[in-house]
Amino acid sequence: MTSEQVKQNIYRNSISNYIFLVLRLGLGVVVFRLIYQSLTPEEFGFWAVLWSVFGYGILLDFGFGFTAQKRVAELSVHQDWPQLSKILSTIFFTYVGIATLMVLTGLVGAPYIIDFFRITPENRERFENVLMVFLCGMGLAFPLGIFPEILRGQQRISLANYILISGYIVSFVLVCLCVKLGWGLIALLIITLSCSIASEIVCGICAMRFMPEVRLSPTLFSKEMVSGTMRFSVYAYITTLTTIILTRTDQLVISTALAVSAVAIYQAGAKIAEMFTSFALQIPDTLSPVAAHLHAKGDKEFLRNLLVSGTRFSVMLATPLYLICAFYMDGALWILTGDKNIHSEAFWVGQVLLFWGYMTILTQSVSKRIFMMCGHEKRLMWLGVGEAVLNLGLSLGLIFIFRNVLCVAIGSLVATFFFGWFYLWPWAAREANMSGMLLARKVLLPTWGASLPLLALIAIERNITQLDFHENLVLFLVECSLACAVAAFGMWKLGLNEGERIRFAAQFGKLFSRSTAA
Repeated sequence: MTSEQVKQNIYRNSISNYIFLVLRLGLGVVVFRLIYQSLTPEEFGFWAVLWSVFGYGILLDFGFGFTAQKRVAELSVHQDWPQLSKILSTIFFTYVGIATLMVLTGLVGAPYIIDFFRITPENRERFENVLMVFLCGMGLAFPLGIFPEILRGQQRISLANYILISGYIVSFVLVCLCVKLGWGLIALLIITLSCSIASEIVCGICAMRFMPEVRLSPTLFSKEMVSGTMRFSVYAYITTLTTIILTRTDQLVISTALAVSAVAIYQAGAKIAEMFTSFALQIPDTLSPVAAHLHAKGDKEFLRNLLVSGTRFSVMLATPLYLICAFYMDGALWILTGDKNIHSEAFWVGQVLLFWGYMTILTQSVSKRIFMMCGHEKRLMWLGVGEAVLNLGLSLGLIFIFRNVLCVAIGSLVATFFFGWFYLWPWAAREANMSGMLLARKVLLPTWGASLPLLALIAIERNITQLDFHENLVLFLVECSLACAVAAFGMWKLGLNEGERIRFAAQFGKLFSRSTAA
C-alpha cells in the first residue's frame, strides 16, 4: 500500500467515522431521553450500571482484540496468510471458551451478583432476571467482537461503520417501539444485544471475504500461538483495563458508595462529555491500523508526521466543540433529559468531565494509539496503571469524604491532567524530535487562535438578554448552529494554511465524486 493510499484510507475512514457518529449520537440522544423519562430513577440507574458493566466485558478479551487488529495490519503487508489464520483462529476460539463461561455465570451467578447493588426489595427479583439476560447476551456477543477489529486492521473502518450503523438504526426503531408499548428492561436488553450481534455477524462475513486465504478453524488453535502473542496482548490488556477504570468505574463507585439512584444524576452530565469525547476521538481511532502498517514497513518519517498532524487535527476539531458544549451545557442537558430544572450537580459533573475529555484529546488521544502499535506498549501500560490508580484513589477518597457525585468526576480530571501534561505530552514531543513548547506552538496555539471568533460570538450571545435560550428551544438551536458555522469558518480560514485548504478540498472532492459515481 502506497503512502497516497494510506492517506486516502485515513480521509475515507475519518469521514465514515463522523457519519456513523453523527447518526449514532442523534439517535442516541432520542433514545436516552425516551429511556430517561420512561423509567424510574432506580430502573434508569440500574440500566446505566449494566451498560457500564458491559464496558468491562472488553477485559475478558485479554488484549487479543487489539492484537487481532494489529496483526491483521502487519501480516497483510507481508501476505503471511497461514500465520494470520492461526492467530485469528486461536483468538476466536479462545473467545468462544470465555463466552461459554459468561453464559454460565449469567445462568448460575446472577442471584449472587445482584446482592452487590443497593436495590430496593420490590425490584430485586425483576432486576435479577434482567441481569441474567444481560450476562447471557454478553456471552453470545463476545466472540463476534473480533470481526469489526479485523475490518479495522484491514483499514476498512468505513465498511465496519456502515454495517454497525445499520444495526443501530434497526435497534433505534425497535427501542422506540419497546418504550412506547412499555415492554420493560428485559425487552430493551434483548433488542439492543440482538441488533449488535447481527451487525457483528455481517462484519465477519465481509471481513473473511476480503481475505479468502484466511480461515477460522478449531484445528488451527495453537497454545504456542497464545503464548507467542501474549506479550503484546498482556500489555494491551492492562492498558485496556486502565482505560476501563478511567471511563467506566464512576457509575460503580457511585452505586456502591451512595445509591443506584444517584447514578441518574451523574449519568445526565456524563452523557454530554461522553458524546463530546466520542466525536473528538474519531480521527485518532483511524490511526491505529495506519500506524501498525507504517511500523511494519519501517517508515519512521511518515510516523512522525502522523503523530504531529494527527494531534493537530484532533485538537482542531475538539477545541471549538469543547467550547460549544461548555457554554451551552445547560441547554444540552435540557434537550437530553427533557427537564428544564437541571440538577446543579448534573451540570457541574458535565462541565468537569467535559474538561477531562478535552485534556485527554490534547495530551494522549493520538500518541497512545500510535505508540501502542509501534512497540511502546510496556511503557504505556505502566503510565496507564499509574493514571488509573490515582483516578480510582482520588474518586473513592473524595466521595467518602464529601458524599456527592461531583467528587468522582474531579478524581478523573486530576489524574488525566497530571499524567497527560507531565508524561505523555513530553514523550510525544521527543518522538517528534521537538521540545514540548515547540509542539504546543505547532499544534495548540494555531487552533486556540482560530477559536477567537467563536469566543467572541459566545460572549455576545451571553451578554444580550434577548438571546437567552433557556426558555426557547428554537433560539437555542439557532444559536448553536450559528456557533458551529463560526467555528468552522474560523478553523478553515485561521486554523489551516492555504496549501492545506487546497489539499482538503481536493480530497473531499475525490471522495464525494467517487461516491456519486458509485
